[in-house]
Amino acid sequence: MATVELRFSAQPEHVRTARLVAAAVARRAGVDEAVLDEVRLAVGEACSRAVGLHRSHGITAPVRVVLTEEEKTFSIEVGDEVPDHAGESASVPGARTASDPSAPDADVDEDGEDEMGLAVISGLVDDVEVTSGESGGVIRMSWPTTPATVLP
Repeated sequence: MATVELRFSAQPEHVRTARLVAAAVARRAGVDEAVLDEVRLAVGEACSRAVGLHRSHGITAPVRVVLTEEEKTFSIEVGDEVPDHAGESASVPGARTASDPSAPDADVDEDGEDEMGLAVISGLVDDVEVTSGESGGVIRMSWPTTPATVLP
């Protein structure tokens, strides 16, 4: 299992770098070429969301991105340091959620940008899990990989 970990300050200009690294590592891991644009877009949305949460809550800790290559899957976790997202939760249609199921759905901001970003991610990625706790939130996304063919 190979892992790449990125940490970057919560500045919007660093999101592009995270997208490029994620696409390169996904390609190397064996994610289908046709899906790489979806990987880039999903990572961009997740990182933009984490940057926005950090900035709106005055968090100076870096945003975390962990890219993991396993035997048959490639996963990406984007983490923020906002505890329990300030007591709010957002829903992702079709996503598994490990936070309190009885908590009411709420936007992180009045514009609904948080829920929109999560909806975009869920439209791009079949396997998404959003969690939030005292140490922050994590969006975990995964894609199947195809084994590399060895030519004779």
